[in-house]
Amino acid sequence: MKKVYSIALALFVLFLHTATAQSCCKKPAGNDIKALALNKSFKASHEAPLPLNYTAQSGSMVHFPTSGGADGQAFYVPADEPTDKVLFVFHEWWGLNDYIKREAEKWQKELGGHVAVYAVDLYDGKVAATPDEAGKLMNALDQKRGEAIINGLIKKLGEEKKIATIGWCMGGSWAFTGSVCAGSQALGCVMYYGFPEKDADRVKSVKSNVLYIYGTQDNFITKQDAQTFGNILIKSGHGFIFQSYDAVHAFANPSNPKYNEKAAGDAHTLAVAFLKGELSLK
Repeated sequence: MKKVYSIALALFVLFLHTATAQSCCKKPAGNDIKALALNKSFKASHEAPLPLNYTAQSGSMVHFPTSGGADGQAFYVPADEPTDKVLFVFHEWWGLNDYIKREAEKWQKELGGHVAVYAVDLYDGKVAATPDEAGKLMNALDQKRGEAIINGLIKKLGEEKKIATIGWCMGGSWAFTGSVCAGSQALGCVMYYGFPEKDADRVKSVKSNVLYIYGTQDNFITKQDAQTFGNILIKSGHGFIFQSYDAVHAFANPSNPKYNEKAAGDAHTLAVAFLKGELSLK
C-alpha cells in the first residue's frame, strides 16, 4: 500500500510540474510583437529614422493622471472648433518622436480641422534613435502601463467624446487596444500592419469597425492571422476592411529603404476616407 501511495504521489508531482511548466511557457495570445522586439531580422527591416527637428505648429504636450503610476502624456493638436470627435495616434516602436508629432498635426488638417488629435506616448518620454534602442523599449513596454495611459487619457476627455484610433506597426496593434479601451466611445480603428489580436474574446469586445492595411510581402505578419482576426470581427457584427498591397512590412514609412510611395499614398487616401466616414465628417 505504501508503495502504491509513493507511486501515486510521484505521478501527481510530475503532473503538477508539467502543468506548471506549460502554464509558464504558454505564449500569451496576441503577444507576437513583443516576441519580435529583439528579433534581428525584424530590427534589420526598420532603418533608423533620419534626424528631424520639427517645430510644432499648433500642438503641445499635455499630461493627465493614470491609475497606479506616474502621469501619462500625449501630444495634443486641438480642433479648429469645439468638437466631440477625437483621434488617438499611436507611435511606432521608436516612440513619440518629432515624426509622430508632425503626423498628428497632419492628420488634424487631413480631417478638416474638425477633430482633436492626441498622439499617445506609450514610452513615458523615452524615444529611440536606433533599432536596438527601439527593440528594448518595445520589449519593456508593459501592457498594463500602456492601457493605464490610454484609460487615463480617455478619462481626462470624458464620456461624451467619440474616439477613433490609428497606428503603424507596434502602433497599429495599440490602435486596436485603444479602441478596446474606448468601449462604446470607439468609432473607428485604422491598423497599419499591426499584429492582429489573437484573443477572440478581446476581439469580440471592441465596438468599432476596423480598417486593416497589409503588405503581402510582410515577413512578420501572416495574411491568415489578419484574416482570422477580421473574421472574428465580422462574426461579432463589426465592419472589417482588409486592404493589401504588394509591399513589405512598414511600407508606408518613408524611412524604410523599401518604402512604397504609391502604396503608401493609396493607403493614406483610404484611411482618410474611412476615418471621415466613421467620424461622420464631410
